[in-house]
Amino acid sequence: MTAVSSVSSCMHWIRGCIIILLLTILDQGSKSLVLAQLKDQPDISLIPGVLQLRYLENRGMAFGLFEGKIPVFVILCLLFFGVFIYVYARIPKNRYYLPLSVTALVMVSGALGNFIDRVCRGYVVDFIYFSLIDFPVFNIADMYVVCSGILLVMLVCFRYKNDEDYDFLRIKKD
Repeated sequence: MTAVSSVSSCMHWIRGCIIILLLTILDQGSKSLVLAQLKDQPDISLIPGVLQLRYLENRGMAFGLFEGKIPVFVILCLLFFGVFIYVYARIPKNRYYLPLSVTALVMVSGALGNFIDRVCRGYVVDFIYFSLIDFPVFNIADMYVVCSGILLVMLVCFRYKNDEDYDFLRIKKD
């Protein structure tokens, strides 16, 4: 590895960490605000009949899985973070793969935001409620994970369709 590519790789990781930090601060800040203003308070209607702010302590994962099982959640998150580091380290540092890099950063930010809640509080603070369709209450970290997951599927289906687009994931045998 040359000095230039080493600096480039280092900057790639620094930018990634800054993005994760900023997105996680936005998520955690919103939850702190909700805890201070909405806990034990009535719902706040933003758009009557459509969108509300509703305080909820979520002790399960998606669809109520592993409710109250923090150790299971911690293990799953640590595995996810390990896979993220493995994949992110191998994504080529060029413009073609920038959407994939950013998508991965947004996804890990969401996982980290909810991970922090579970470890520090024992539950995740949810507060966004679409009453029009009675959608489950969620938070900003959930939006990060869901939106980046959808974008990841779209990228895989439409942008990175060829096998050679995934060569960076293959383990090289020397």
